Amino acid sequence: MSTDPIVPDAKDWTWVLSRPCPECGFDAAGTGHAEVADLIATDATEWVDRLTRAGVRQRPAPGVWSILEYGCHVRDVHRIFDHRVRLMLSQDQPRFPNWDQDATALADDYPSQDPATVARELFQAATAVADTYRSVPEDAWSRRGLRSNGSEFTVSTIAVYHLHDIVHHAWDVGR
Repeated sequence: MSTDPIVPDAKDWTWVLSRPCPECGFDAAGTGHAEVADLIATDATEWVDRLTRAGVRQRPAPGVWSILEYGCHVRDVHRIFDHRVRLMLSQDQPRFPNWDQDATALADDYPSQDPATVARELFQAATAVADTYRSVPEDAWSRRGLRSNGSEFTVSTIAVYHLHDIVHHAWDVGR
């Protein structure tokens, strides 16, 4: 198992809300917020399968996460977005606490986690956030929240942004 350091991703990915991602092909314009919950649930099932593959701990190249590490990240992404959407539904224009995904990967030692546990936790986190999206009242999709860098989201745009994140990581492990 490689332990080459991962170069932190400092990109602001909010641009994916206004144009297709040239890497994974995700097009936010073609995805409505009403579809997000079901797509997250489908993706979670696919991650459970990915996490049972042989070589799940192997990094495909130096400085590139393994399937296990991506699975840990996707699990945590679901947890973070569930928290953020719940904040948006319960507070007026909350500012989300910063989340450093790279610090989390190191602190939680993603490479040493048990793939079966990660699969179960990822599926549970995906189910929880999908249920949160399904419970959003029709008049609440326009509620707003702010990322720590000032980027503004509505519940609708954060749902689609969240979906891109997991679609992109499925593409990452599939290439």
